Amino acid sequence: MDFSIPDEFRDRLAEIRRFVDSELAPLEPLLLAGEWADLESRLAEKRRKVQSAGWWAPNLPREAGGGGAGLVELGLISEELGRSPTGHFTFGCQAPDAGNAELLLLHGSPAQKTRYLEPLAAGDIRSCFCMTEPEFAGSNPVEMGTLARREGDEYVIDGHKWFATAADGARFAVVMAVTDPEAPPHRRASMILIDCDQPGFELVRNIPVMGHRGRGYFTHGEVRLTECRVPVSQRLGEEGAGFIMAQERLGPGRIHHCMRWLGICRRTIEIMCDYALTRRLSAERRLADQQIVQAWIAESAAELEAARALVLKAAWTIERQGFKAARDEISMIKFITANTLQRIVDRAVQIHGALGVTDDTVLSFWYREERAARIYDGPDEVHKLAVARHLLKARARILEG
Repeated sequence: MDFSIPDEFRDRLAEIRRFVDSELAPLEPLLLAGEWADLESRLAEKRRKVQSAGWWAPNLPREAGGGGAGLVELGLISEELGRSPTGHFTFGCQAPDAGNAELLLLHGSPAQKTRYLEPLAAGDIRSCFCMTEPEFAGSNPVEMGTLARREGDEYVIDGHKWFATAADGARFAVVMAVTDPEAPPHRRASMILIDCDQPGFELVRNIPVMGHRGRGYFTHGEVRLTECRVPVSQRLGEEGAGFIMAQERLGPGRIHHCMRWLGICRRTIEIMCDYALTRRLSAERRLADQQIVQAWIAESAAELEAARALVLKAAWTIERQGFKAARDEISMIKFITANTLQRIVDRAVQIHGALGVTDDTVLSFWYREERAARIYDGPDEVHKLAVARHLLKARARILEG
């Protein structure tokens, strides 16, 4: 198994890291202060630089206006972009837009691609993804109350969604809705494209996350759909194919998420070390001289490298053998990397003391926003059960044989 990369790509990663550290990290105080309008205008300038450099939308093929990176390359780029909360947004590969663009690329009609994919891929508009519902357990996605009933050439949609990331300011939504309640559980739902200014589509609020509602892209919306009428031509893909398409979206998305988390971890360790080296406990002692601090730094570095090796192995396996061959690794990386992230950020907060829980550093943002990493895209417990069941079944077959 060879994870080596060409020198040319290694140089590009170094350039991207320099850009993130020098151009984007200095803008983080605007994000932490909630100055979205000012931040968005500044990021527009940075986005133009990214496009000029040929780094734009690495997740999309070149014919769709992207960089055409493979999964391992995309993961490594995602790691560098994860060093700052605005990294993926500035490079045009942020969730949920990246996944929505990939869905449109694979399943969109020519008219849908012209109307939605082209401006989305160019970064001219944003989108959101409406699947989770407050009345139903997110760990069991086949349970869903949003209903799209067919009336002639239209769907009439009623439902309640929440944690629709970046719904504030989105131009359109990809909505999961039940189109056939009598079908088998995994064939009941479809994906439907809905303009966010469509009558019946309402952004109720930006949900406060540990006291922060956010603005614009950095938000999680609660959405109501009330007698929302859309043409059947707005359905994405076949009727009843919603869950299959969602799984297609989640597979590569987990690699992107995990490598982004690893980028957060690496920068957090750097922040941790910088503070420990400069914070004095007395004239003779620094935080870096404390053995417990040294242990936290060493543990963080080791955990980061172990999680990174597993994520790269998963990406390498997917590229060469497909998702089925990597299904256990895809589940493993989700809970291993999410927990590694949580532990490393928590240690950094502890090292910073009271400063760590303020919005004077980016640590508080990551501590608050990334706690959900252990919940979305399937909670830890679901992924652990899936891995255990596969291992137990495989072992049982050996014992029986």
